[in-house]
Amino acid sequence: PMATASADTIVDVAAGNPDFSTLVAAVEAADLAETLSAEGPYTVFAPTDAAFEALPAGVLDALLLPENKELLTEILTYHVVAGEVMSTDIEPGEVPTVEGQDLTIEVTDGTVTVNGATVEAADVEASNGVIHVIDEVLVPPNVDVAALTS
Repeated sequence: PMATASADTIVDVAAGNPDFSTLVAAVEAADLAETLSAEGPYTVFAPTDAAFEALPAGVLDALLLPENKELLTEILTYHVVAGEVMSTDIEPGEVPTVEGQDLTIEVTDGTVTVNGATVEAADVEASNGVIHVIDEVLVPPNVDVAALTS
């Protein structure tokens, strides 16, 4: 039989992976689960739990508070690119995100970085797009996460 793409959406795939529990909680807090389960397709650069843990102390807790929902949404949509971009199609340069600002993609000796974050695993397929696992949380240039805890 032919290999079929996963019937699970990006959110389903992330929810089924223990490394993405923080991301899934953040997506739910921002009410983005429905968006990321829509037809898409989307390319999501998905930070691992370890990436979220690397944020300055208190930042993640602050982001998950209802009053910071808009900011959390901005940060999360900054990890999403419209269209399905497989690793073989990734080209260096600026890529516009759903949030509106660009990400900078670089490829060095086969290693892809996004705003300096390293892609640890590529091409995790979902029914409505693809996930690339990254080791840092991407923060839009106009967002000061440190200010959240001051």
